[in-house]
Amino acid sequence: MSDFALALGGGGARGIAHIHVIEALDELGVRPKRIVGSSIGAIMGAGYAAGMTGAELRAFALESFARKRLVLSRLWRTRPTPFQDFMIEGALRFGPFDAERVLSAFLPDALPPTFERLQISLGVMATDFYARTECEIDSGGLLSALAASAAIPAVFSPVRRDGKVLIDGGIFNPLPFDRLRGKADLVVAVDVNGGPVGSGDAMPTQTEAVFGASQLMMQSITDSKLRISPPDLLLRPPVLGYRVLDFLRTRQILEETASFREETKQALDRLLSGKTEAGKTRPETAAQMPAG
Repeated sequence: MSDFALALGGGGARGIAHIHVIEALDELGVRPKRIVGSSIGAIMGAGYAAGMTGAELRAFALESFARKRLVLSRLWRTRPTPFQDFMIEGALRFGPFDAERVLSAFLPDALPPTFERLQISLGVMATDFYARTECEIDSGGLLSALAASAAIPAVFSPVRRDGKVLIDGGIFNPLPFDRLRGKADLVVAVDVNGGPVGSGDAMPTQTEAVFGASQLMMQSITDSKLRISPPDLLLRPPVLGYRVLDFLRTRQILEETASFREETKQALDRLLSGKTEAGKTRPETAAQMPAG
């Protein structure tokens, strides 16, 4: 059986569907040679690379977002301290969250402090704000790298690391399968970005417009890369109907996309066993956009 590498894309709560792919890999008894991820893909990839099974990731996600009161309590504990940090020129500030504080409140204890202690090689994508380029982090502290990769503008403050100011990895590389060329025989990519849903009958809210514009930009980047050099297998779970911050709908997302696990398992089995031509097996759903 050929070895493979795995790219997990960004998409906020839509990335909960990455769990189906990891469960499919567990059922097949195979693991990637390397993982690279952006934003939620980096977080899911880190849990997997740390040795968590798909079932463990599922249980942790369901427990973490089962109750709204628990989620709000955890977020409250990430508030700035001391109180002066809430103030700007004497006025209350309700600005972006600190990504490292938030992730430290929600990440599983199984994650080690550094990349070097992971069981599977992992690359975490971030965007270097002032250098205006993408950067892949794969050594040193794990928490700050994941925080940088997930630092969605307007939701989280940028992260300082190694003298750089870093923001959401999806800004430059939302589905980083191109970073895996030459790392393994085959490359599998999971796209959970999606895009705005609706019609011209209703105007989006300001928040919907901001997130929708970001999704459109990321989809444009991904589609351009797919036209140039696609991965050997592109997986697109049916997550178009969920919003970026819909983490409280974790159970619903997993239940409503459950059939995707078996589709993924069959496609992976065919690809890795050499029963199909690379690049030809792509389990997509009618709810998702075409691959470009």
